[in-house]
Amino acid sequence: MSNWARPFTVDVSDADLELLRKKLELVRFPDELQGADWEYGVPLEDIKRLTSHWRHSFDWRKAEAEINKFPQFTTDIEVDDYGALNVHYVHQKSTVENAVPLLFVHGWPGHFLEVRKILPLLTAASAEHPSFHVVAPSLPGFGFSEAPSKPGFAGYRYAELLHKLMLFLGYEEYVYQGGDLGHVLGVYVANAYGHKHLKAWHSNMPFYRPPSLLSNPLLFLELLTMPFNKTLSEQLSAATRFRKKGMGYYQVQATTPQTLGYSLADSPIGLLAWIYEKLYKAVDHYPWTDDEVLEWISVYWFSRPGPAANVRIYYELTGGNAHDLFEGTRWTSVPLGVSFFPGEPVRLPKSWAHLIGNVVFQSEHDAGGHFAAFEQPEKLASDLRKMFGRGGPAYRVISGKDGYA
Repeated sequence: MSNWARPFTVDVSDADLELLRKKLELVRFPDELQGADWEYGVPLEDIKRLTSHWRHSFDWRKAEAEINKFPQFTTDIEVDDYGALNVHYVHQKSTVENAVPLLFVHGWPGHFLEVRKILPLLTAASAEHPSFHVVAPSLPGFGFSEAPSKPGFAGYRYAELLHKLMLFLGYEEYVYQGGDLGHVLGVYVANAYGHKHLKAWHSNMPFYRPPSLLSNPLLFLELLTMPFNKTLSEQLSAATRFRKKGMGYYQVQATTPQTLGYSLADSPIGLLAWIYEKLYKAVDHYPWTDDEVLEWISVYWFSRPGPAANVRIYYELTGGNAHDLFEGTRWTSVPLGVSFFPGEPVRLPKSWAHLIGNVVFQSEHDAGGHFAAFEQPEKLASDLRKMFGRGGPAYRVISGKDGYA
C-alpha cells in the first residue's frame, strides 16, 4: 500500500471533449415502432432530446467545477494477486473530532456522485444527532479509479480493497452504507472484516439468496402461506416481474461484457441509452433534469478506464453467471440496518432481510427508489442518524466515537 494520498481534480482534456462533440455530430439513430413508448426500451424522442442538449448546451466545464468542490484524492491500494490499484475517492471529514467513520459504496449504474446530496447531511455537526467522516470511493473500473487488468477480481477482492482504503485513511474501525452492488459488496466486507473492523452496516437494497427448507425452514414455510398472504404475494409477484422484464442488462453484463463494451466505449449515445433506461425506471418518480442525466453519463464517458470497464463487475461477481452474486458468503452477526423504499425495483419479502445478517434496525419509507441517497437524502440520512445515534441499536458501536458535537 502506498503511504500517500494525492489530491485529485477532474480535468477532462479539450481533446476528449472535442472527440465527444464529433461523435455526437455523427450519431445515427435507430428507427422506432409507432406507439412503442417505453415498452421496447428508451423512447427515441428522449434520446434525441438528450443528445441535442449534450451536443449544444450541456456545460461539462460547469459540471466539472461543481464536482471539484468535493475533497477528492487518489491513492494506491495493494490487492492480493492484483498488485497496486490506483483508487479515486471522496473523503469528507466532519468538524466533529469523534465523528463515526462511514464507508459509502455506490453500485451500478451509479458512481461516486451518488454521495453528493447526502454528504453535507452526514458530515453536519450537531449536538442532536451523530456526524460522520465519509469516505466514498469510485469502485475499480468506475469513475476515476483504475480498473483491474486481469480476470477474477470478484467479491472478496473488492472487499479487501475497500477495507485497506479505510485502514490507509486511519480508520481501524468503521461502519458502512450501500445499495445495489454497494449492498452486495457490503455482504463481502461483513464476512471478511466484520466485528474486528466493520462494526455495523446499513443497506437500502437488502437482498440475499432466497430461503431454503434446510437452512431457513421458517421463512421457507412462509412461502406456503402466499395464497392467503396478500403482502407476501404482492412482494414476490413484483420480484418475478422484475426478473422477467428488468434484468436483461444483468444477463448481458454477467455473460458477455466485452461484447457490450465495444458499443459503450465507442458510442456515447449507446452509453446514454443503456444507462438512462435504468436511471428512469429505477427511481420513484424522481424528476431527473437533463443536466443531471448528462453529468451522470459523462462521468461514465470520461471515466479513467473508459465506459466499458465498469460492466465487468457483474461477470466477476457471478463467475460469468455461473452462480449468484454472493458466492462464498454466509449470514453474519454484524449489526445490520435496512431501509425499504417503495420505488426500489429489487423488492423481496422484508422478512428475508434476516437472511443477510443480524438486523437491528429497520425502516420503511413512503417515497424513494433505487438511488436513495440521491432521491431522498434526508430520509436515508435520518435512518443512519437513528441507527447510530443515542438510543439507536448501533450507538457507540465504535468505541470513543459517538459522533456528537
